[in-house]
Amino acid sequence: MSLSNEIIEEMDLLMKFDLSSARVGLKVHSNADPKVIAAAKRLHTKDLVEHEDGGFLTTLGHEAAEHLQAARVILEGVTD
Repeated sequence: MSLSNEIIEEMDLLMKFDLSSARVGLKVHSNADPKVIAAAKRLHTKDLVEHEDGGFLTTLGHEAAEHLQAARVILEGVTD
């Protein structure tokens, strides 16, 4: 099973969120790469971010981002 480009773009965007504070969001500007804009809209449709242009993670979005970032640490062999 391979991941679609759309899922990878969504994952990339979720990985950009700073999880150290619930008060840190992410704004996708209208002049951003169209793929990033589309990914943000899909994440909103999936109830992972509050707004179509990003904003704050929802509870589900925060959980998804935590899992993605943890998987990255494991797969890259990063130790803190």
